[in-house]
Amino acid sequence: MEELYHNYKNAVFQSGNSRADEIVLSNMAVAFDRVLLDIEEPFTFSSYHKSMREPFDYYMFGQNYIRPLVDFRSSYVGNVSLFFEMEEKLNQGHNIVLISNHQTEADPAIIALLLESTNPHVAENLTYIAGDRVITDPLCKPFSMGRNLICVYSKKHMLDVPELIEMKRKSNTRSLKEMALLLRGGSQIIWIAPSGGRDRPDPVTGEWYPAPFDTSSIDNMRRLAEHSGIPGHIYPLALLCHDIMPPPPQVEREVGEKRVISFHGAGLSVAPEISFPDIITASKNPEEAKEVYTQAFYNSVTEQYNVLKSAIHGQQGLKASIPSVSLSQPWGD
Repeated sequence: MEELYHNYKNAVFQSGNSRADEIVLSNMAVAFDRVLLDIEEPFTFSSYHKSMREPFDYYMFGQNYIRPLVDFRSSYVGNVSLFFEMEEKLNQGHNIVLISNHQTEADPAIIALLLESTNPHVAENLTYIAGDRVITDPLCKPFSMGRNLICVYSKKHMLDVPELIEMKRKSNTRSLKEMALLLRGGSQIIWIAPSGGRDRPDPVTGEWYPAPFDTSSIDNMRRLAEHSGIPGHIYPLALLCHDIMPPPPQVEREVGEKRVISFHGAGLSVAPEISFPDIITASKNPEEAKEVYTQAFYNSVTEQYNVLKSAIHGQQGLKASIPSVSLSQPWGD
């Protein structure tokens, strides 16, 4: 906790905000308060967890905590018009699925912060498919309590403790049922990272890139959306924010990783939905179609990611836009 405090303080001071002192004290006091409260009376997440907004607003707590870490001057959103298209579809009762890469524990807050001025409905109503670590790590839990979550055990950690494998499988089946129910109700927007974990830099070059996508995760999501009886739309989403709170270099089995934090620009981009029927017509068999469909998402996310990277790390700003990815800074001044 002490390390988190110092890392957070240094990051907020990097921003040059004249109120940095006050922001750090206020945000860290609330964070420690919530962490300690949960240690005294641990909160248990159900398979489907609805964002807790009262008596304490955990959603705004997460937003306020991460906001001073985002350098909005060098942050960008790609194809913001598509988020308006999504809002329209949600209003018509349709379901939306976002197939995304995943970079940090702060991803949900960063996505919501980059969209809150233009698309608050998307920002606040997103449901995240979350791994078990964010609902068990004491420093993560208060932030997770502010999000809509469908809790699953990631494949990466499925076999960590052999005697828990069966319990984890049963729990994942429950979560799938919850998701099917949600989608049948319509007007849902669900975020999933089919890599099953956070992106990591290349151990040799140190370059970051989206981790490969798991075909069965995307196929399960597609079938759930198709079988819901409600029109569904699946979009590729790219996220670049690893500088703000990078994960440890390797996947760790133990909970309680070191939090490295900095003030930095972040990016979010979405591309038009990818339709499975269009893909399947060109494929020889269903298995090949699933692979091609997964690759189409991965290629789109990687292309968008590279544009965000040129804008933020290559300091090209809005000039990094390409015909398929139009960057903007919709929060204005």
